[in-house]
Amino acid sequence: MALIRIVAALMLLVMASGAVAAGIELREFDDPVTEKRYRDLTASMRCPLCENQAINDSDAPISADMRERVYQLLQDGQSDIEIVNHMVQRFGEYILYNPRLESRTYLLWGLPIALVLLGALVVVLMIRARRNASAKALSAEERQRIDALINRKRSS
Repeated sequence: MALIRIVAALMLLVMASGAVAAGIELREFDDPVTEKRYRDLTASMRCPLCENQAINDSDAPISADMRERVYQLLQDGQSDIEIVNHMVQRFGEYILYNPRLESRTYLLWGLPIALVLLGALVVVLMIRARRNASAKALSAEERQRIDALINRKRSS
């Protein structure tokens, strides 16, 4: 009975370690700079299959292929820009978390700036309108009414 428990525990341990090892990709790098470049590149690209998940965190098969391609391009000595251009050409602009500033992305980059400037303009106009409204001179009739109220208050 105890032997069966030990064997069962060992089998569970072996299966659990196999499942953990299956999710780990081991990459060999010549220097730590290349490894950091790999980590930065894979963190800056989005998985085309997953919703807002970087390819370094995704378990999707396409992310594994993308990681492998980034690794191969790094081993071939390509620069970060060349690697990003290659991946964008292959998978599209969607994979970039920070889209490039191009003619088709002007609205994407410019709209937040334009909205902030518009909001600041509205605030300035509201402040100016309130100052102008409070600085208006009283008409003769309003002045007489105020004087009458002040005099009535003093006489009582």
